[in-house]
Amino acid sequence: MIFSALLTVLGLSLFETISSVDNAIINAEVLSTMGARARKWFLTWGILIAVFLVRGFLPFFIIWGFNPTLSISQILSAAWSPILLVAGGVFLLFLFLHWLFLEDKHLGLPKAEKFFLAQGVWFYAVVSVLLALISWFALQQNNLMAFGAVVGSSLFFITHGFKQNAEEQEKKLLSSARSDLSKLFFLEIIDTTFSIDGVLGAFAFTLSVPLILLGNGLGAFIVRELTIRNIEHIKKYVYLKNGAMYSILVLGIIMILHSFGFDIPEYVSPVCTFIIIGFFFWKSKLHFNSKNVI
Repeated sequence: MIFSALLTVLGLSLFETISSVDNAIINAEVLSTMGARARKWFLTWGILIAVFLVRGFLPFFIIWGFNPTLSISQILSAAWSPILLVAGGVFLLFLFLHWLFLEDKHLGLPKAEKFFLAQGVWFYAVVSVLLALISWFALQQNNLMAFGAVVGSSLFFITHGFKQNAEEQEKKLLSSARSDLSKLFFLEIIDTTFSIDGVLGAFAFTLSVPLILLGNGLGAFIVRELTIRNIEHIKKYVYLKNGAMYSILVLGIIMILHSFGFDIPEYVSPVCTFIIIGFFFWKSKLHFNSKNVI
């Protein structure tokens, strides 16, 4: 029991850390343009907001949003529903497919990723067909499950819009003399947007909110340390993003299968995450070493 909980927390913190590398890079770049006082505020009070308010509040809010009749004790004892799981699964699946079809990337699996990148025009067709299929099968189980699938799709496109806008705003912030206050506000919004991926993915690891808080909280602290100390070194590991996205694919599939009643042991998610991210970390290290040799 203790070993299973420890494995889950470590898997959650690893997933939260790797999936938030992009967030850490944005934070580091914007912080470099800010004054010492504003930087100190973000790296102290900002971590409290990121861990305790955002990552602490979101799991409760998400579960309560899908079932407002639950008490606090029921939420803490892993109160969940197939509606929540199918919504989170669809969100993660769409997140992976968008990266696979449309986003520029270092090719960790060159042949496969290059092929899908060349088929980018098919992204919207693929996710539309997948949403229709998942909703159809969900209707056979529970009408609200089909609604959950649609909610997951809507949540993806809403957060994707925020992230696209964030990229544009980051360029403006770095090239203009905006106030430190506006930059702090921007960083908190970005933190919240990026945290949704980690919080939803956490439900594929465990249904226990306390474990989610521990794992995601630890991951958030690690991300802050990367922001402060070692972000340029982390950026050299070019395939870490690939590892995060393939982990997201696996977690999304696990959540969807869970929602349809498949019994998948909780250790599967952290073990798969360790293996996938470990592989791409090793691949990144080989790439990094080969460049240094040259």
